[in-house]
Amino acid sequence: MYHSIRTLFRSGNLAKSLTGLAVIISATFCMASTSHALTVEEIEQRGYIKVATEDDYRPFEFIENGKSTGYHNELKELVEKETGLELRQTTLPWSGVLPGITSGKFDIALSAVLVTEARKPNFDFTTPTAASTTIYGTRSDSPIKSAKDLVGKIVGAQTGSAFLAEFKVFNEKLKAEYGEGAKEIVEYASYPEAYQDLGIGRLDAVVNSDLAILSLVAERSDMFIAGEPVSEPRYIAWSVKKGNTAILEIMNGALTKIRESGDMYQLQQKWLRASHKNMPVDVN
Repeated sequence: MYHSIRTLFRSGNLAKSLTGLAVIISATFCMASTSHALTVEEIEQRGYIKVATEDDYRPFEFIENGKSTGYHNELKELVEKETGLELRQTTLPWSGVLPGITSGKFDIALSAVLVTEARKPNFDFTTPTAASTTIYGTRSDSPIKSAKDLVGKIVGAQTGSAFLAEFKVFNEKLKAEYGEGAKEIVEYASYPEAYQDLGIGRLDAVVNSDLAILSLVAERSDMFIAGEPVSEPRYIAWSVKKGNTAILEIMNGALTKIRESGDMYQLQQKWLRASHKNMPVDVN
């Protein structure tokens, strides 16, 4: 910043120099305030938490008839009642959710974030909201009967998703055991696009959370079936920037009470068709 100020004053125009100096100082204070992690007291005084939610990931979070709905959106309403805070929500494609957390634009990803070791250096996770295993889904008339049948097939997944990363690891195991893996891995901006291509035959399979695949099958059992796991069991949780302890404390306090009351399990049964009562409390 010192060199920027010196350059402005060397220009010889005092008015422009003072204006430029004001811009630099303002930007510096904005950067400082953005990087400051709020305390619990400051968040409560502010009255809201900025959350980012994916806009099209059934059954967790999606928009229907112009309204945000799904398991996590109904869980969000319970958290608001428990905390007395507004969860000020922005819905956007998955590609912008986690970058929005690391940049500080949002306080928390209120989305179906798979807890993985690769994400732990950059994020902390709330107590889990669901248990999950990555599986493949395919068409009901598909010759694919087991995970090893994915050898030589075209498989789709969402760009930047942990499910894509999980399948890439599984694909290396296929190569090691059978000498080859999938013919091609196609990445999509959203899962509905992948499902569409699966339905018309451009893909042989799609990998996703078992909860999402089973939701798809429940809606279109005439067209799709669920396949076998391609990963170890994992957990889904909301995520915050590493070290954002105040947000984590507030959210964990609310989610724990909602879980202890049984309300979380009722929502799981409604949206996920199963109650995940054996989840750990801490997944960090």
